[in-house]
Amino acid sequence: MNLQCGNKILNLDIPKIMAIANYTPDSFYDGGRYNSYDAILNRIDECVQHGADIIDIGVVSSKSGNKLMPHEEEWNRIEKILSAVRKKYTDVLISVDTYNALTAQKSIDAGVNIINDISGGTFDKNMFDVICKSNIGYVLMHTSDVPEIMQQKINYNNIVSDIKTFLGERIALLEANGFKNIMIDLGFGFGKTVEQNFELLKNLEVFKSLQKPLLIGLSRKTMIYKTLNTNPQSNLALSGTIALNTIALLKGASILRVHDVKETKALIDLYSKII
Repeated sequence: MNLQCGNKILNLDIPKIMAIANYTPDSFYDGGRYNSYDAILNRIDECVQHGADIIDIGVVSSKSGNKLMPHEEEWNRIEKILSAVRKKYTDVLISVDTYNALTAQKSIDAGVNIINDISGGTFDKNMFDVICKSNIGYVLMHTSDVPEIMQQKINYNNIVSDIKTFLGERIALLEANGFKNIMIDLGFGFGKTVEQNFELLKNLEVFKSLQKPLLIGLSRKTMIYKTLNTNPQSNLALSGTIALNTIALLKGASILRVHDVKETKALIDLYSKII
């Protein structure tokens, strides 16, 4: 399967790695570690060297309880980094993690390949207009509400069918406007309990009927470290991530969004031997 992502084609015959590059002081796993210009560029260098196919740059933490960031503040943080990375890595796909339409537009103008939108176009009514005028890749994710209150919105009739319906309806809106370069993300941890997250993973094959590449973001999340009675920074959380990502691959995942690129590259190298 090939997906148009701006001026590049993303070939998904073998699963790909999206590396998380958070330039934030308060991300749940690496908050503060890359909260300087030099530190985040070093992080991106490391991800590329370890085999990342996509670098996903974000400057807003979307952990539970956080408020949305206005476009102006977000763009002031991301502009310099984006320019430097796009200039240095011409062959690597660059993604920007944003729910702001203006940030998305400026990022597209700056040459990014993918917009990764945790809201699926629901936080900013102009997002789909921006996306549909482009030829980039778009990650359409489900969340129950804005991060500040999303964990208060965890009541579903049936979490699998409810999220499938949401994604299907959002896909239909985009495709009605001629846009088809869509990846879907179930939004593990975004307005879901630990048990609901595992229910989604258990039924991952159901979402293949939407006929869009599945991007899976499980890396060191609550469902892993709380189940294993540890913390996001532990080696046990990494082992749990590799275990669940293996299950995700076997159930049809096309892209793994991760903190630990080197270990995930080893997983995919081994997995590719059996597909």
